Amino acid sequence: MGLSMKTFPTFSAEQLRTVTEAVCMSEELVSNFYKLSDGQWLHARFDVKTLAELSPAEIVDGPFAQIIRYEGQRRDTALGFEVYDFYKICLQDHTILATLEKSPQLRLLPFTLYIGTHELIHIVRFSKFLQNFNAPPAERMVEENRVHSLTREILAPVQTTGLRPVLEYYSRWRQPFENLHRPSGD
Repeated sequence: MGLSMKTFPTFSAEQLRTVTEAVCMSEELVSNFYKLSDGQWLHARFDVKTLAELSPAEIVDGPFAQIIRYEGQRRDTALGFEVYDFYKICLQDHTILATLEKSPQLRLLPFTLYIGTHELIHIVRFSKFLQNFNAPPAERMVEENRVHSLTREILAPVQTTGLRPVLEYYSRWRQPFENLHRPSGD
């Protein structure tokens, strides 16, 4: 069940420009990494929306973003309709902004660059059938670890101010999978 966006802060106009820049950079980086041509790239198969554009069911408290899969239909086929998966990346402004406020070493551009890259890798992997969208929870955790590793691999050579603290922030995902479930103090 979703939450009402009225209770959460949203990105300002300036922050939205920064997020848009980060998403554009993410698209280019992921496209280059997977060697996707313009025809192969999934522009018509996904969209990125911020909190102000989300329905209550698309708003969650906790993650920085979530991917929702919808069914799309194209009319211009010989059979009348072509059904395809359409993915919506739902950025959770309130969670991103709260984390930036608590972690002054993090900046919006590199943080949303990481988030966008991470979510686009998921979409490519779903679209190429490298991962099942409806995988069981244990398999999803393994996939999260894999996607964090790929995100780091893609972003490591990128020269963007403030990216190093973001990579350090996500460093726990580089640990062996078993360590992610251990309570701190063990």
